[in-house]
Formats: sequence, structure tokens, C-alpha cells
Amino acid sequence: MSPRPPVATANRAGLIGCEHCGALSPLHPDPIVCPRCGATLHRRKPDSLNRTFALLVAAMILYLPANLLPVMVTTSLFRKTHDTIISGVVYFWNTGSMGLAVLIFSFSILIPMLKMGALGFLVISVRHGSARTRRQRMVLFRIVEFVGRWSMLDVFVVALMAGLVRFHSLAMVEAGPGAAAFGAVVVLTMLASFSFDSRLIWDNDEKCDER
Repeated sequence: MSPRPPVATANRAGLIGCEHCGALSPLHPDPIVCPRCGATLHRRKPDSLNRTFALLVAAMILYLPANLLPVMVTTSLFRKTHDTIISGVVYFWNTGSMGLAVLIFSFSILIPMLKMGALGFLVISVRHGSARTRRQRMVLFRIVEFVGRWSMLDVFVVALMAGLVRFHSLAMVEAGPGAAAFGAVVVLTMLASFSFDSRLIWDNDEKCDER
């Protein structure tokens, strides 16, 4: 069987693409400036894997207090309660708002966990030089990028949960320390996704190590 012909890439063609405007420029030693928009160009994002991994570790550390610490403190005429995201899901489920409970669980617990797991898998597979399932991993990264565009919905859902509790119980609702941790998790996962250079997935196919 004849060997598979090399895939045509900008790197092989001696070109470098701008991440901001998409313009192609001749490949020179890093860094160079895009002639169209003036952005700094790099063949690969500097220290991409280490940055992504560090941001992921920070997000994972904060993920626990985000779910265990109270995200809101509810003060009524009779009592003061501290509610976590999980207790909020249980509250809406028990009060008949099952759709809202599923929404909060999905955006506040499930999706952040899946995003961190997917990015962790991509970082580990690239770091270990895996040349398998490149297309599938690229699709996975595109899904993570797409979900990342809606990341602020996580925070919005928590705010919605607080507003509904205030409406139903006519109570004073204040943000708890879990809300700050949760917001930090959202921001860190967004930064981790932005720091990851998907071109590293294909570098093994070119027998080069740009990491």
C-alpha cells in the first residue's frame, strides 16, 4: 500500500494565519505582526498546554467550593437559610419546577464538569503525542468552543434561581461565597478554552513538536 500523501497545511506551505482577521502571512521566526490588523502572530500560541492546564487545575479546585458553599443567603421574617446550587436544584424539583431544576443542574453542574473534562482530555492527548482520533478531538474542541460562547448562562441561571426564590418567599436574597467561586470557574474555563491551541492536535501528523 502506497504511503498516504502529506496533508496540505499552512505550516508546510510556509504561511502563518492570523487568529483575529484570518489573513495569511509568510512564515518568519516568532513573533511577527499581521500586516492587515497589526496583531502579533505566532505559529502556535505561546506555552499553550501549560497555560490551559494551569487554568483547568484552578477551575477544578474552585469547582468544589462553587457547589458546596452557599451561592445565596435567604433572609425571611422567620429564618435565615444558606442555599447551595445543589440545594437549589432539590428545592425546585420538590416544588414542581422540574424543568427549571434540570436547567440549573445542566448549566451549573453538568456542563462545567464536562467542559473541564473535555479540555483535560485534549491537553493530555496532545501532551502524550497521540496521533489517533484527531478529527474526533477537533470536533470535541469545537463543541467546547461553542458551549463556551454560552458560558455566562451558568451565572445567569444562578441569578435566576436567586430571583425566583425571592419572588416565591418574599425574602431578602444575598450572594454567598459559592457565587464568587462559581463565577471564577466560568471565567477560568473560558480562558482555558481560549488558551488551548487546536493546531497542536495536528502537529503529530507533521512530525513536529511545537508544544
